[in-house]
Amino acid sequence: MNAENELKRIVREKYGEAAARVSQGERNSCCGGARAGECGADPITSNLYDAAQAGDVPEKALLASLGCGNPTALAELRPGETVLDLGSGGGIDVLLSAKRVGPAGKAFGLDMTDQMLALAEENKRKSGLANVHFLKGEIENIPLPDNSVDVIISNCVINLSGDKDRVLREAFRVLKPGGRFAVSDVVVRGEVPEAIRRSVELWVGCVAGALSDRDYLARLANAGFEKAAIEVTRVYSVEDAREFLASRGEDVARLAREVDGKFVSGFIRASKPAASPRAASTQACCGPSCCSAE
Repeated sequence: MNAENELKRIVREKYGEAAARVSQGERNSCCGGARAGECGADPITSNLYDAAQAGDVPEKALLASLGCGNPTALAELRPGETVLDLGSGGGIDVLLSAKRVGPAGKAFGLDMTDQMLALAEENKRKSGLANVHFLKGEIENIPLPDNSVDVIISNCVINLSGDKDRVLREAFRVLKPGGRFAVSDVVVRGEVPEAIRRSVELWVGCVAGALSDRDYLARLANAGFEKAAIEVTRVYSVEDAREFLASRGEDVARLAREVDGKFVSGFIRASKPAASPRAASTQACCGPSCCSAE
């Protein structure tokens, strides 16, 4: 088994365990990297949704949240749009998006973990929303057609992928011309010790797989996106880093000092270029008169 497949296996296993805990009424924390209660007040996943949003979705959707931000609060979702959440977990961001795009819109959630999908379907049923659709699949291979989505959101999931370039290419493919990429993710500013990068458990905990801010923007550009930008939403302190590194068997005090302020939650925006007037007129042409003019 190659490293990418092994990573997927571990992520699937950990997030399956997280879904099982929620089904038993427990709250998750630490982005799935530890059991509930093992890391206290988790600096990544806590206090992401306000009281109105929390009251607008089934309790288990909120309990299952393992995100690092609130993309639905920052993305400019409009009535009638189609939204896709990459790595939708228990479905909280899909349900919130579905309410914002209204009955004329659609909200898709994509996840590879059976237990999370089952939990999401339960939350969909409890919500009563008819414009929600959950899909099984991997974010590196999105099971939707080209040019079919207005907005892509994601909440601390892309950093877990072993092939982020492919994820971004797939996101670009399924977005309509002019479509928006609006995700929350953990981002690194500066150099990070190898001791953190080597820990697969920390990939699952939303840390070791994070891209640098410059690398993230460069990869978006390489995938074809334009107007890419990162808005920092949270900065993690030395004490937060201690939480990340607990039980890793490392010199926590030294590593905590080295990563102080380097891990942040960010809201990453980008857009797919709109079709040029020439391209649009060519697509609209269906007869020999205009095609012969090419």
